[in-house]
Amino acid sequence: MKQYEYCIKKYDGKGFFGGKFELAEVEKEFNKMGMEGWELVSFMDTSAELGSTRWMVATFKRAKN
Repeated sequence: MKQYEYCIKKYDGKGFFGGKFELAEVEKEFNKMGMEGWELVSFMDTSAELGSTRWMVATFKRAKN
């Protein structure tokens, strides 16, 4: 049976990558994780109030050796 390890990263929705949501920075981070063997399996935001985002949570997995 294949076994996996998981990595969960939480990003502050008010200061994602230094103060604003930059899609290029997200892509760079996710590509870095991919080069290390991680596969993104989910990405979600958590609501604070009035539709604002408190945190964004990314879950990655990779096969254990």
